[in-house]
Amino acid sequence: MIPYAKHSINNEDISSVIEVLQSDFITQGPLIAKFENEISTRFHAKYSVAVNSATSALHISCIALGLQKGDILWTSANSFVASANCGLYCNATVDFVDIDPETYNISIKALEKKLEAASISKQLPKILIPVHFAGRSCEMKKIYELSKRYKFKIIEDASHALGAKYHESLVGSCKYSDISVFSLHPAKIITSGEGGLALTNDDILASKLLALRTHGIKAIEDSSHYPKNEIWNYEQVDLGFNYRMTDISAALGSSQLKRLDKFLRRRFQIAEKYNKRLENLPLNLPGFDRANLSSWHLYVVTIDQNYIRKSQREVYEELHSLGIGVNIHYIPIHLQPFYRSKGFNYGDFPLAEKFYRSALTLPIYYGLDDNQQEAIIDSLNKVFLQ
Repeated sequence: MIPYAKHSINNEDISSVIEVLQSDFITQGPLIAKFENEISTRFHAKYSVAVNSATSALHISCIALGLQKGDILWTSANSFVASANCGLYCNATVDFVDIDPETYNISIKALEKKLEAASISKQLPKILIPVHFAGRSCEMKKIYELSKRYKFKIIEDASHALGAKYHESLVGSCKYSDISVFSLHPAKIITSGEGGLALTNDDILASKLLALRTHGIKAIEDSSHYPKNEIWNYEQVDLGFNYRMTDISAALGSSQLKRLDKFLRRRFQIAEKYNKRLENLPLNLPGFDRANLSSWHLYVVTIDQNYIRKSQREVYEELHSLGIGVNIHYIPIHLQPFYRSKGFNYGDFPLAEKFYRSALTLPIYYGLDDNQQEAIIDSLNKVFLQ
């Protein structure tokens, strides 16, 4: 079976982890700060805070921005549930914005319309989480302009978009947001095993994020509560969590970061080949936009039901029977049973629902070789043309 995603681990990655295991620190050692500095430098953000998952990064980002009971968070209907759950962790109300049928990201028209209505009803969001689906950035400049008009904060869920560019700016630079979040899950562009990153240019937010990942504790050199000569002082200044990354994970992440450009080039080549070789099939293919350069975390097509009688389920099962591990991204969050119990229902976000019912994620990852991609293309031709 050719999977839809797979991590790539080389000898240098393995050696970096072994070196940590043989060192004095395997949890909170010097490699975490080293990795954070490398990320900040690479993505042109002033601060980077490493945690144990992107979900944790989203959660503490919401807290750092003051999200609480009585507040409202909006995000894309087309995402993994973590993009919405982080708001509920803060006892806030969560709502969704429908997607653009071309990019599958938040629709700017839908967002503008929803904001206008929310302004009248005085139900504006405190935080908006735009999700860069499959690795392509949302229209962040327009979202940023709307944030200034309607006074909401922005957390970019860039879990898919490490290495992507938006109008010559690297996603993660926080040019158009308060905080950007990356995922380091094994299915993503680079991995630390499990892990996440929160990037920001705001020193106050960075300080809050650092404390929140470690039980709300800060090291205090000159404490007002303890004798000044006790240099081991620390104070819990907030209710935080144990969301810390380990040195083991940081070592792997740092090693993987060295190969980021190589990973991105190969993903781009695979996507380009799919677009050339699949254009005659009854599929809607993702576009290439030089001004909004995707990291190609996912390669998602939609089935054109006007030209094929097979259902999405039939196509999925036939491809699996041929050894092609296609996947579906995503069941719209509002259709999950948990969110339906909160009052959401079918028809609430029709474009996200329509996309879900025709979407198909094809394999794309660094280690996918030419022969495997040919096998995938041959299988797609067999399923759609025979």
